[in-house]
Amino acid sequence: MTSMPLMRIPYTTPLPSPTIIPSSASTLQGAVAALGDFITAPARSGVGNGKTVILSGAGISVASGLADYRGTNGTYTLNKTYRPIYFHEFSASHEARKRYWARSYLGWTNLHRSSPNKSHVAVANLGKTGLLSSVITQNVDSFHSKAHPTLRTLELHGYLRSTVCLSCRTEYNRDEFQKDLSNLNPSWATFLDEMLKSGALTTENPEARRSRGLKTNPDGDVDVPDVEYTTFRYPACPVCLKNPPKGTKVELDDDGAWSSTSTAGVLKPAVIMFGESIPGHVKLAVESAIDEASRMLILGSSLATYSAWRLVKRAKEQGKPIAIVNIGGVRGEEQFVADISSDSSGAQGLRCSLPLEDVLPALVGNLSPDTSKWSTMRNDSFQPAPWR
Repeated sequence: MTSMPLMRIPYTTPLPSPTIIPSSASTLQGAVAALGDFITAPARSGVGNGKTVILSGAGISVASGLADYRGTNGTYTLNKTYRPIYFHEFSASHEARKRYWARSYLGWTNLHRSSPNKSHVAVANLGKTGLLSSVITQNVDSFHSKAHPTLRTLELHGYLRSTVCLSCRTEYNRDEFQKDLSNLNPSWATFLDEMLKSGALTTENPEARRSRGLKTNPDGDVDVPDVEYTTFRYPACPVCLKNPPKGTKVELDDDGAWSSTSTAGVLKPAVIMFGESIPGHVKLAVESAIDEASRMLILGSSLATYSAWRLVKRAKEQGKPIAIVNIGGVRGEEQFVADISSDSSGAQGLRCSLPLEDVLPALVGNLSPDTSKWSTMRNDSFQPAPWR
């Protein structure tokens, strides 16, 4: 089995504007009608299970107050100097990890207080109609799992709800990790409390954040100007601290944090960083989800990362209809919708550029007008990844 290509930072400049197909999908009513025809169309003979697989990206979480990458208020649009940390940097550099965890420490509160929005709930309700087979998400915010715990969700790029040890692969709950960071960094905890009281981290208005000198980026990253990151401390993996892997050592500094004299026990976020390979079992699971479905619906993704784009390419090569709902351009979208007539119904695919929080609830209402029996949120049975 060949390994997945390493993740890179692609397309930081705007992608070409979309061509709306069918032309009627330029309006909300037309887009909803086309999507209804798409998701309910009979499957082509011998193609899949008759259901739709969804691929979602950062755009579906913007209405939850989270930053995206390439939208009008996206990180690559507003913060031209932003560069996420690469896996090799995180793995090799104690100082790079201090910087990463300090920024993540500040950003976690806002990410953690955010919740699924109307689009996630609409996906949950679409799942209840029996029209969906699974959801593949590029997002690491766990909103899909919270909104629809009984509809299968495959997290292509991992998740922020846990950290994972680079040595023993044990996961550690991110909330507990946040408490450890506060205990190890009392001055930072005070600083965070002051930031929260001022509203600097809780506002969802990007202009308001920038007026306070903050740069907020996707995945809970907050950049505060003129802050010294070298003073930040982070904990060691408690499993490796207690029982270091053979041939390694895990030591603590005077503050009780991971010491640079250690050779194991580094905790990283349980996400796939840039430059890191997607695990083989995840690759197989998402490919199987594509193979078993009869059509593919892309929600809020520019498909800029190859790991996502290749899945759509796989579905297209299998002759499966593709529908794309994303504000702004999508990488190589012309090859996915080029064979669709501008006056088609939408059954063979479509491309529209309207807000998901408007389109998806309206689609659900059209498919099943009696939605009173459906909850507006399903997160009671969701549990963060435990200490294993």
